[in-house]
Amino acid sequence: MHIRRHGAALLCAAIAAGLLAGCAKRSSEPLVGVFMPLTGPTADFGLTTRDGIQLAVDEINAAGGINGKPMKLVIEDDRGIPAEARTAVTKLVDQSGVVALLGDVASSNSLAAAPVAQMRKIPMISPSSTNPEVTRAGDNIFRVCFIDPFQGYVMARFAAEHLNAKTAAVLWDNGSDYSTGLAEVFKEEFPKMGGKIVCDVVFRAGDIDFSSQLTKIRATNPDVIYVPGYYTEVALIGRKARELGITVPMMGGDGWTSASLIERAGNSLEGCYHSDHYSADSDEPHVRKFVQSFTKRYGHAPNSLAALGYDAAWILAEAMRRSEDLEPASIRKQIAQTKDYPAVTGKITINPERNAEKSAVVLQIRGKAVHYVTTIEPRK
Repeated sequence: MHIRRHGAALLCAAIAAGLLAGCAKRSSEPLVGVFMPLTGPTADFGLTTRDGIQLAVDEINAAGGINGKPMKLVIEDDRGIPAEARTAVTKLVDQSGVVALLGDVASSNSLAAAPVAQMRKIPMISPSSTNPEVTRAGDNIFRVCFIDPFQGYVMARFAAEHLNAKTAAVLWDNGSDYSTGLAEVFKEEFPKMGGKIVCDVVFRAGDIDFSSQLTKIRATNPDVIYVPGYYTEVALIGRKARELGITVPMMGGDGWTSASLIERAGNSLEGCYHSDHYSADSDEPHVRKFVQSFTKRYGHAPNSLAALGYDAAWILAEAMRRSEDLEPASIRKQIAQTKDYPAVTGKITINPERNAEKSAVVLQIRGKAVHYVTTIEPRK
């Protein structure tokens, strides 16, 4: 997932900062930097991801750590602001001396931070930044989630094949790379599958009144409405849609993944769908173990962001265990060689573009909870 379009100025600033700054002496221990929003409007994303990472690290250390040494975390709150994500990574590398990085959850933040990690040759794994550009920052940047074009394809296919939808409206945030990317792919793929886009309207993050857009959508009477946004706006859109008498299913992406979505939306999203990275309903033994351990520790079931944080930490730990030393170059090499890792969010292979090759699931909101519907495999 990712938040807000940002300019080339961030990249230039990151490069300039990297040229001026030196690196701290690295720790002789497996010291890992974590950066993500722990406060601010997208704190739900960062907090649950951090919880997944912490659970994994505690399990890793209970099992002997990294070749007998405990894996330690240094955590920075970037408040969901790209410039602060860049500053956080600079601090983690130059002052704390971390040998690897986990973060960010949002692509705009990862896009701002990645040039710093790349310049300093520190491997960085994003749990959930889905913008394709993130890993193009360089050969030290990885992710354990699928990418945006796949999510757009997944929901276009689901609408056409599982819901038998013939028409769709698209309501998207034209100030967000994430929403724009998903919307573009959906609008391209759905017609290929026999569907028709009958209404295409936009909003901006922070909007609170969606009456105009939804009135236009209502007039076209679509079979489904695709809303690839974040939980804050999606909840408001759901409420207003039902107020206006729109009853067709709404669909979205992993930006819907938040414990507060249903609380904010009330019953307005009952029966609606979104693509996601895993389902807590899975019967796989290692998934059940993760769900039980997380629930026991934190008092609620883990969503996909917690699972992705957990997977990212374990994949990093396994790469560190296989490394000939704890130098970042050795760790980077082993992350790149990850193949068929049995992760909670599905079997993960890191491809040559440093992206995770994996399937997606579609979940439905029913009875104040999300439930597994189907799995969509990558297109051949």
